[in-house]
Amino acid sequence: MFIAYIVVSSLLALACLASGTTKVTRQPALVEQLGGLGVAAKYVPVLGVLLVLGAIGLIVGNWVGALGVAAAGALALYFIGAIITHLRAGDAKGSVPTVALTVVSVAALVLRVLSL
Repeated sequence: MFIAYIVVSSLLALACLASGTTKVTRQPALVEQLGGLGVAAKYVPVLGVLLVLGAIGLIVGNWVGALGVAAAGALALYFIGAIITHLRAGDAKGSVPTVALTVVSVAALVLRVLSL
């Protein structure tokens, strides 16, 4: 189970780092897109920092099991919030990638718990 966690969490961490970096740097297209979902521009970098911290937690979680569990759980909650934001804005189609990331986050959480 631990090797599966490393694979899943590494891929999730890469995705979170990429997404987090675009949010932290306030890429104009992304800020506009999130604005259309009702997210204020001042919160975009905060969301990016949360993603980057989650990614770091997943990687450090390879050595510190409790941190890996916490990071995967926090990212699952983050993505559930993103799904709710998309659905509230009437953007069901845009929530599909977020649903996939939620599933991967939950998988990382389960794998890390099972490998403790």
